[in-house]
Amino acid sequence: MNISDIRQNSLITAIKTPFDSHGKIDLDSFDYLVEQQLKFGVDGLIIGGTTGEGHLLDWDEHLMLIAHAANQYGDKLLIVGNSGSNNTREAIKATQYGFASGMHASLQINPYYGKTSLKGVERHLLASLEVGPGFIYNVPGRTGQDIVPSVINQVAAHDNFIGVKECAGNDRIAEYERQNIACWSGNDDECFNGRHQYRSHGVISVTSNIVPGLMRKLMDFANESDLNQQLQPLFSWLFEEPNPIAINTALAMTRAIQPVFRLPYLPLEAQQRQQGFEILKKIEPSDLVGNVLELLQDDEFLIVN
Repeated sequence: MNISDIRQNSLITAIKTPFDSHGKIDLDSFDYLVEQQLKFGVDGLIIGGTTGEGHLLDWDEHLMLIAHAANQYGDKLLIVGNSGSNNTREAIKATQYGFASGMHASLQINPYYGKTSLKGVERHLLASLEVGPGFIYNVPGRTGQDIVPSVINQVAAHDNFIGVKECAGNDRIAEYERQNIACWSGNDDECFNGRHQYRSHGVISVTSNIVPGLMRKLMDFANESDLNQQLQPLFSWLFEEPNPIAINTALAMTRAIQPVFRLPYLPLEAQQRQQGFEILKKIEPSDLVGNVLELLQDDEFLIVN
């Protein structure tokens, strides 16, 4: 899959990594989630991203999941492995393994916690792009440092640069798209306007884990402003606690996954679950990933290390 082909993918799901009762990756549930993404027309997946709790996986688990997704679904979906790190050497190694396992592209992030200079960020990102095609992920709320346009402008000149997953808003996205720098929204609540007013290439979405078909409509049709408004309460609920707490809770409530959380994540509190239950109840059951919708009790969740 060449870079031009990758840029045609407008709806990419940051797929959830489900766990079993022993706290191990539940591949059966993972395959179910992916099959639902295929059913509703999603273009690609981010494997082991923030939503996929890549930061809670050891590298053996992380790379196994990338290899599994690439082997099982690489002929049907764009497979993007989150092989980024705040450690440049580690990012390079993980990216090499990811491509050897069959992923089409990597997702790279600027160094978090151990922040560096803007020139250091540039060199860090370019080092991973040397390995193969990659998206750059700008999420200042998590890294504590904005990847500013001057850095992206330099990185975008690399032959393996695909584009940016941008969380700094639609004005930033529009600025890049005017320069022919491909952008995908990282904010679900802004992605409809980002796509149809600010000319983004699409969205890398959390919400499409639970309503992929509705997110497909938002990306494909400029006349879905009413649907965008209807989904705003869901967007707000999914991000009222740090992601992926709410999407994990939602998928457990629809029985799409086992209700297992790896610490430090915990399910939403009962009052928040009730709020989400009421929001999800207004959505057609056929649009939800999962077989039922249940308001789970506290003792139905399993918390593992």
